[in-house]
Amino acid sequence: MTSRGPAIKWGIAAAAALLVLVAVAWISNGALSRWARDRAIQGLQSKFASDLEFKDLNVQVFPRFRLTGDEFVLHYRGRRDLPPLIHIRRVSAEAGITALLRGRVRRVRLEGLEVTVPPKSERAPAEKKSNSERIVGFVIEEIIADGTTLKTLPKDPQKEPLEWDIRRLTLHDAGPYSPMSFHATLTNAKPPGDIESTGKFGPWSTGEPGDTPVQGTYIFQNADLSVFKGISGILSSQGSYAGVLERIEAQGETDTPDFAVKVAGNPVHLTTQFHAIIDGTDGNTLLQPVTGQFGHSSLIARGGVVGVKGVKGKTVSLDVTVEDGRLEDMLLLGVKGRNPTMTGAIAFRTKLVIPPGDVDMAKKMKLDGGFKIGSAHFSKLDLQQKVNQLSHRGQGQPKEAVTDTVASDFAGQFKLDKGTMTFQALSFRVPGVRVALNGTYELQGGDLDFHGQAKLEAKLSQTVTGFKSFLLKAVDPFFAKKDAGAVIPIKITGTRDKPSFGLDLRAQK
Repeated sequence: MTSRGPAIKWGIAAAAALLVLVAVAWISNGALSRWARDRAIQGLQSKFASDLEFKDLNVQVFPRFRLTGDEFVLHYRGRRDLPPLIHIRRVSAEAGITALLRGRVRRVRLEGLEVTVPPKSERAPAEKKSNSERIVGFVIEEIIADGTTLKTLPKDPQKEPLEWDIRRLTLHDAGPYSPMSFHATLTNAKPPGDIESTGKFGPWSTGEPGDTPVQGTYIFQNADLSVFKGISGILSSQGSYAGVLERIEAQGETDTPDFAVKVAGNPVHLTTQFHAIIDGTDGNTLLQPVTGQFGHSSLIARGGVVGVKGVKGKTVSLDVTVEDGRLEDMLLLGVKGRNPTMTGAIAFRTKLVIPPGDVDMAKKMKLDGGFKIGSAHFSKLDLQQKVNQLSHRGQGQPKEAVTDTVASDFAGQFKLDKGTMTFQALSFRVPGVRVALNGTYELQGGDLDFHGQAKLEAKLSQTVTGFKSFLLKAVDPFFAKKDAGAVIPIKITGTRDKPSFGLDLRAQK
């Protein structure tokens, strides 16, 4: 009995001390909670250089730290003329006492988070530094903020802000002086689909929120391009990005196995690689450059996707170059029919402009450029034979066999506007014949309307044999030019599927 006495006494004393500590904790809980509440408010205001308003804020310290609040609104620099920098519909946080004393919060959950980054202001760097020094140093181990909206406001109030809808967002190790890691699922509007991204964000730039660093990688899959009228295909993309919210550089690649322009309807496998500079305030994007491949052809495009004052949406404006492409690839992409009518080498340069608007791509797309086609051959035997025959007759050799294949060269300037392709100085050459035309081609209906002349090395009477040659000698002077053979006015009308070739008698007059 005697040996157990001290142990019992010590046990009673420890229990009493514990009860006293608990009692003291409960008695002081209100004061500690008020202190923690004030510290949280000061920390938020200091961290984001903003005035804080809220509908409700409750803080409990003992036996476990908990914070809940509703309708948090942070006004950047107290400015009410701008949308709130941060609006949170509901916030909750929790942490153990020991972790809290070490400056760590286990988890924070943000519901209905909206972040609106104001346009860059003219502010001295020294002021930014003094603000950062007042930040309360807590590290949040995990932030869950599903359903977040991030907006950046442009300097020009006439332009639309850039907006990201972040369906799922989890951040880790969020502290005042170091970047936090994140995993996000962004909902892309056009083309529709989810973008999965991981990376680092921060630390938050108190003086200039738009200077907050961000970097990461992304994967974008199953994007349906048919939402853009006039094209179709399922696109996937992956890449990386880095910069600050106001200026992000990205590089990556896309893959569309079944890309098609609906006016032709022929799917091709299109791949691209790109380097882009994105203005985070309004979404304007500079492409420097984009390279693309389909079939046996490659192209390079440089330009941008930018907003125009007073016009809703973005305008695509690119300088496109093809140096060593294949004609059959271009025809497959832009002309109906799975079997292109011609093959050959092609090079062209064009200015491509696609204005915004819910209009078929073939009708709103604009082109302005020139092209050269070398060593072209017609795929259909009957067409190639007619070209062979034209070449022989133009050289004054009408008896030559039409099976001797000759190559054709093309060149010209073109403009596309509202679905009509206008050609100027369109030339077609085969040995013995040179054709020069001007005219139009309708992308949708395939209507042709070309007028020009064909210059032959031979006289008109030398293009045929026998009695026809004798009769044509009488009219040779009417079609002859000095130091040349016959010059014949011609026209090409009808449609793409049923062209009509003939003399242009009006031009002859």
